[in-house]
Amino acid sequence: MSEDIEVTLPKLGESIMNATVVQWFKKEGEQIGKDQPLLEVATDKVNSEIPSPVSGILKKIHAQPDQELNVGEPLATISTEDSVSSDAPKVEKAPTTSAPTSEDNKDYYSPAVLRIARENKISFDDLSKITGTGSGGRISKKDLENYITTKQKPCPLAVQEGTEHIKMKGMRKAIADNLVRSFFTAPHASLIAEIDVTQAMNSIKKQKEAFLQTHGAKLTITAVMMQALAKSLAKYPLLNATLQDDTIIVKHFINLGMAVNVEGGLLVPVIKGAEKMDLPQIAKTIADLAQKARTNTLNPDDVQDGTITVTNFGMSGIQIGTPIIRFPEVAIIGIGSIDKKVVPQEDDTFAIAQIMHLCLTFDHRIVDGMYGCDFLNSLKKELEEDFI
Repeated sequence: MSEDIEVTLPKLGESIMNATVVQWFKKEGEQIGKDQPLLEVATDKVNSEIPSPVSGILKKIHAQPDQELNVGEPLATISTEDSVSSDAPKVEKAPTTSAPTSEDNKDYYSPAVLRIARENKISFDDLSKITGTGSGGRISKKDLENYITTKQKPCPLAVQEGTEHIKMKGMRKAIADNLVRSFFTAPHASLIAEIDVTQAMNSIKKQKEAFLQTHGAKLTITAVMMQALAKSLAKYPLLNATLQDDTIIVKHFINLGMAVNVEGGLLVPVIKGAEKMDLPQIAKTIADLAQKARTNTLNPDDVQDGTITVTNFGMSGIQIGTPIIRFPEVAIIGIGSIDKKVVPQEDDTFAIAQIMHLCLTFDHRIVDGMYGCDFLNSLKKELEEDFI
């Protein structure tokens, strides 16, 4: 017996509540097998392929490329004669839902739809006139946004000679949305410290060949930084936390995200359990994750559950920057370039030192300025001591 199976957007991670359709691998009317790739979606963290949970015919595509969907919203309908197990993920039968009465309006429409309607003064009578494309004919967030856009009839962007209009989509749009949410949710504050990494850089230069031969990974200042960061976070755990409503969730595992520049934006693979790793393990993990990021072979698990992020803009020669926190984390570390400077010594002589600037940006709701200062001083001490 044939039945229609609705495929919905699955939850792709703890903090990921939406994604943007990148491309479909099948067209309506085409046959698809169970577990074959159905479509690709993008979040601010990684692109993921969503497989078909059943074998059948792709009857209807509900979401088009560049369309943003919330978790649970419909992606496609697949017609199949096979029964689907009750524990199949991302699948539910398309329900038959009648139009809402005046008594159950609030239960019928999703919280997101109700919020947007309230902000734009859209009445329940107006909502009832909108054709829904969601499950059972329900109105989706996208349906309401399209209705508001049509109602307002905005003037199209004027195309001026010598200009180019580039629509944000995919990873770039997902990153932009997440950063806006973070910036306007968390009150950002930043502190900057000047670190003398002369001793660390000399040790790296001296040990790099032996380190590579022994451990099969390059010894870099990034690896040294990650090890020092893990040690300091163990002493200052509020920077390794998240905020949920009025509750601070302190995490005693340290998962270090490292921003990697790729075509189309930034990916942030995560070094998980860094507090348990020694320097060779951290160095090898960094090399493996960076390679996977640049070859587009990261798994969703590789970019999940980060507790704090490190971004190295110093690789491009920039000394100081104040990065934006990655939601829902509460802090981010920015690494500036390493430059030679003349610095005074304790005996009033002068020497050439290799100086690096570190920027700590943090959520001021959770972390006070003095706490951030103490953390940066701890990190400075770790980096200025000989690590080998």
